[in-house]
Amino acid sequence: MLRVTVAADSHPALTVLQRAPRQPDQRIFVNRYGEPLGAAGVRFKLGLYVQRARKKVPSLSAKHVSPHTFRHTAAVHLVTAGVDVTVIRSWLGHAHLDTTNHYARATIETKRKALEKVAGSSNLGGVPRWKRDTELMAWLDSL
Repeated sequence: MLRVTVAADSHPALTVLQRAPRQPDQRIFVNRYGEPLGAAGVRFKLGLYVQRARKKVPSLSAKHVSPHTFRHTAAVHLVTAGVDVTVIRSWLGHAHLDTTNHYARATIETKRKALEKVAGSSNLGGVPRWKRDTELMAWLDSL
């Protein structure tokens, strides 16, 4: 069962998910009887919430948001936080570790940290050479 807790200050798009009255520990995706939704119900409700959120956050119009988006994002955040992929595999219910390794791809942040480690070993206290390259920085910013 998926449980999502949304803090009011998390992100402006997420505040649309907050309905009143609702306790912080109550489920977001429930049917009219307050029971958890099935997979089709979650997709339907999420679609409604995303439509509402797009009115406040127009950049969402260019994005595909689905329950898998949440699953993928959670897995990437767990990998980035250093959680072992075998634990993530178990949490996601993957039969094979190869499936989970898909989420272990390097993110922009992990690439940046790797560059800083390499640059730091040859650069004593100064700005790394790659950070002084304006063309490279412009290209990285465009990603």
